[in-house]
Amino acid sequence: MQLTLDQLKLILTKHKAVEKWHAALCEVLPKYDINTPERIASFLAQCGHESGNFTALEENLNYSADRLVVVFKKYFPTIEVANPYNRKPEMIANRVYASRMGNGDEKSGDGFKYKGRGLIQLTGKDAYTKFAASIGKTLEETSKYMTTLEGAIESACWFWKINNLNKFADTKDIKGQTKVINGGFNGLDDRLLKFENALKIIK
Repeated sequence: MQLTLDQLKLILTKHKAVEKWHAALCEVLPKYDINTPERIASFLAQCGHESGNFTALEENLNYSADRLVVVFKKYFPTIEVANPYNRKPEMIANRVYASRMGNGDEKSGDGFKYKGRGLIQLTGKDAYTKFAASIGKTLEETSKYMTTLEGAIESACWFWKINNLNKFADTKDIKGQTKVINGGFNGLDDRLLKFENALKIIK
């Protein structure tokens, strides 16, 4: 099946670019077998939660020093450590994502270069490299592509495919999906609500 524009308008109410999102979704979803009401509703629900209802295509790391101590305590154990990073997203990303997920150290700049992008935010050089290889693009091209509507969708579809999330969608297992996407169950109630609403509209 294919999602109709009228259906998407009922799911993404008040979204200013719903027509553009619809065109991009119709282009990309079938390539990844996201093609049943349950699969489409699951995808829209999870992506909707992760991206603030399809409004955020890049990770926002504009944290105050006070918030850094709370959110990233492992990397900013004291306010003294956090103060130089206050409201400096590039510096924050380079510290938080340094020396993991295929990234180099803090000075390499990889943390910011490969920060979270797309509807289900791919993060880290390893993930970018694998996704880039799957679509035949360079790392630089892939970073830019993920900030477009099609790229934001396709990066999420790629993540969906390699983690076999259609398997969970087919049994309406939103909790199982959330564990894979989130690593826990943050926002589970919102994800469930979005899924039930989307499925009712699509079916």
